[in-house]
Amino acid sequence: MTGVAVPAVAVTGAACTAVHALSVQGLALALRLGGDLNAHVYAPERLAEGAPGVLPFVSLSELMARTFASYPRHVFVGATGIAVRAIAPHLVSKASDPAVAVIDLAGRFAVSLVSGHAGGANELARELARLTGAMAVITTGTDVAGLPGVDELAAAKGMAVANPQAVKAVSAALLEGRPVQLFDPEGRLLGGEDAGGLLAATHPDAWDAAAPGVWCHWRAGGEFPMTFRVYPRCLCLGLGCRKGVDAREILAHVAQVLAQASLAQESIAAVGTATIKRDDPGLCAAAAALGPEIVFFEPEALAGVEAAGQSETVRRRTGTGSVCEAAALLLSGADELLATKTKTPNVTCAVALKTVPGSAQGLETKLGGISCKTR
Repeated sequence: MTGVAVPAVAVTGAACTAVHALSVQGLALALRLGGDLNAHVYAPERLAEGAPGVLPFVSLSELMARTFASYPRHVFVGATGIAVRAIAPHLVSKASDPAVAVIDLAGRFAVSLVSGHAGGANELARELARLTGAMAVITTGTDVAGLPGVDELAAAKGMAVANPQAVKAVSAALLEGRPVQLFDPEGRLLGGEDAGGLLAATHPDAWDAAAPGVWCHWRAGGEFPMTFRVYPRCLCLGLGCRKGVDAREILAHVAQVLAQASLAQESIAAVGTATIKRDDPGLCAAAAALGPEIVFFEPEALAGVEAAGQSETVRRRTGTGSVCEAAALLLSGADELLATKTKTPNVTCAVALKTVPGSAQGLETKLGGISCKTR
């Protein structure tokens, strides 16, 4: 049985990158990059006239006021100084600002300008370099020193981040050669990297709340002012509910299940349920609020999970003896549940742990489900 992947539709037709040509010389390169990056290309009115697909602007400062926060990535083709002056009034925080990179008119240097790590400007500069043969110019301290940028790693791996301000203290300590506490027992963030011994594996019981640290786990914890916390997307929720149940009731039960097991909601990777619930507004709304993906499984796929508990009542209603437990196990690929089924009169929930990073790829084909991105 194969599945059909249904893509997200919230931003249909929207580009995530804006490329800004600032001169006649830069327009050809901007158009080339626009095609390679599937980007929107902007140019002054006098240049955009007669150039198909180019979006005109009268004033660069006005354009930035209107679009700076609308794109996750901006590329300026021209001088760095012009880009700096254009974006300066709109900068808020590296935790929220979009990535900004500059490439010179000759395509020799691709400069990461703003939001290098978490925003992705360093990777954007590298991407520009790969596309044009330019040299990527990256000046963030940890990159120059050959040390891991934990915020960049978290972003690249799609992890949720809490307390992003703490990364400044973490990076400063690494650059000064001071040890940084690390709680990443499964190696999900750093894969065993210890920055030459500077990232010191530390048990939560020995954690110094006043010292810089990096905390990566799917259990709740690490809520200290100097601790940069990341949550790997590895918890798989199975959900079931009666027809017509409101999303708030479902979310309240899920919150209780997670709290009782000390699980972090930020680590939810996907939500699974039966295809019969595909048009259930309450469950679909709850799933959209909980995780980046919801997968609907056919009854035959759910019924084939021997490790899941069985219910004759559920079988009569859905065609399978288990929904939430079977869905959680199918999503995760695990042999056992992290949190077995708990239920209210209207809602059931179970949780399983995805133990191998990246194991969710191809879910819709491998598991016989229909996958929908929820954000």
